Amino acid sequence: MIKFAICDDEPQMAREIADQLASYMKETAGGYSVECFSSGYALLKSSEEFDVIFLDIQMERPDGMETARLLRQRDNHSLLVFVTVLKECVFDAFQVEAYDYLLKPLDRARFRQTMDRALGWLERDAAKNLVIQRGSGCQVVLLSDLMYCEVLGRKIYLHKNDGRVVDYYDRLEELEQRVDSRFFKCHRSYLVNLDYVSGCQGGQVLLQRGERLPVSRLRERELTQALLRHMKERGA
Repeated sequence: MIKFAICDDEPQMAREIADQLASYMKETAGGYSVECFSSGYALLKSSEEFDVIFLDIQMERPDGMETARLLRQRDNHSLLVFVTVLKECVFDAFQVEAYDYLLKPLDRARFRQTMDRALGWLERDAAKNLVIQRGSGCQVVLLSDLMYCEVLGRKIYLHKNDGRVVDYYDRLEELEQRVDSRFFKCHRSYLVNLDYVSGCQGGQVLLQRGERLPVSRLRERELTQALLRHMKERGA
């Protein structure tokens, strides 16, 4: 389900965005939710993670631009679509990695064009990310950042290339269904990202940073074949 947020201090404009969004999403037959906020402060207080945020620029402090900066400082990766009458702010929008810029009054064709691009981007991006549930919130992890995944008890530990480890409750079998072909199950307790594998020796996977992971005896040959196939696909 795609989660949208509308942040505008003009109730009429917020309703207009919501109506155009409902009309568009009805045609796509996709599941979605919309939450409206009357100020940047209210949006910043929310613990919800949104896929797309429609954000008015002219509001009481924090205005839309300041709200966007604060969101980015929190490592928020939502697609930000500014909705405003101020054409001159278009260049400021690039500083906060805005996805698009819509002028008031809204043009229906322009709105649909933005939505076509946004949904296309979300569909492509979904294949690159892993969204995990942590407590009452969630976290997005880039698959390319994961060196290997380890299960201990009821928890999965995601070992990232920057040395950080993210843990959450899940089963390795479930995680295996959500990652792509670069991940290989070398052991009943491990999934390894083949991008980071430098070799296999003595019943262990050798990683580029020096880590060693166990390999099940029956999977050693499959690992070698998977690694060779992966290198060929990458053109290595």
